[in-house]
Amino acid sequence: MELQQMRYVVAIAETSSFTRAAERCLVAQSALSHQVARLERELGAKLFERTSRRVRLTAAGAAFLPAARRCLEAAEQAASDVAAAVGEVRGRLEVGLIPTVAAVDVPGALRDFRRRYPQVRIGLRVGASDDLVERVKAGDIEVAFLGLPTTAHPQGVNVRELAWDRHVAVVAPDHPLAVEKEVSLERLASEVFVDMPAGTAGRVQSDQAFEAAGLVRDVAFEVTSAEYMARLVGEGLGIGLLPSAYVPQLTGVTTIEVTDVTGRVEYVVWARSGTTPAARAFLDILGLPEPGKTAAAG
Repeated sequence: MELQQMRYVVAIAETSSFTRAAERCLVAQSALSHQVARLERELGAKLFERTSRRVRLTAAGAAFLPAARRCLEAAEQAASDVAAAVGEVRGRLEVGLIPTVAAVDVPGALRDFRRRYPQVRIGLRVGASDDLVERVKAGDIEVAFLGLPTTAHPQGVNVRELAWDRHVAVVAPDHPLAVEKEVSLERLASEVFVDMPAGTAGRVQSDQAFEAAGLVRDVAFEVTSAEYMARLVGEGLGIGLLPSAYVPQLTGVTTIEVTDVTGRVEYVVWARSGTTPAARAFLDILGLPEPGKTAAAG
C-alpha cells in the first residue's frame, strides 16, 4: 500500500470524481484509476461505487478513508519534522480568524511568512470565535485570531491578548442618526438591527450590552459576514454595531460613537498540545514568544 494510492482515494472521496481527482493530483486519469484498482485488489474490497453520473464511497471505502487521511497527515508531519531538524520549515499551516480581526494585519503577516517560508502551504479559515477555539483544541487549526466580550476568555488553549476595542454604531449615510457624533444604547434600542447570528461571539457582545442596560432591540436581519452586514446597513435596512478598529475598512456607512457600549478583546490562540514547526515560525513572525514560554490561560 502506497501513500500515493491513499492520496488518490482521498482526492476522489473529496471531489466525488475520478476526473477532478486526477486534475487535483496532477496525474492522468488512467494512471489514477489503475492505482486505485490495484489498491482495491490488495485490500480485497471495492472502495468506490462508480456510475455514469457519480462516484461514491462503498462501506469499505468509508471505513478506509479516515485511516488514509491519518496516514497522509502523519507522513506530512514526519517530513515537516525532518525538515525542521535540518533548519527548514515546510508542511502546512492552518490559520483561523474572525471576519472583523483588526489588531493584526493578518494578510501582511501571511505575506511575510510566505516570503520567508515558501515551502509551507497555507490554509485560511474564517469563522466564529467559539468555533475557532474548538478547532484549535482539536488540532484542525494551528493558530487563530479571536474577538470576545470582556466577560469571556478562551479556554483550553494557549492565549495572548492583542488589543482592547469597543463597538460603534454604523448607519446609512442618510439615516437620521448619521448627523450625531455619539448616541446612547437607549436611543439605538428603538432602531431595527442587522447583526451576526444569535449565540455567536460577535452577536453576544451586542446582546450583553443591551441586556445590561435593561433594553430590548429588534434584530431583523442576521448575517455571517461583517462586510455584508455593512452592505445591508448601507441600504437602509437597519443599523449595526461593529468594532471601531474594523469599521475604517468599510464604505457606504457612517460611524457613530456609542456612549455606554461594552468592550471587546482580540486574542491570538494556539494549541496547548504542541505546535508544528510552521506554526512556531508563524508565531515568531507575529512577534509572539515561543509556545511553552507563555503561561497558558483558562
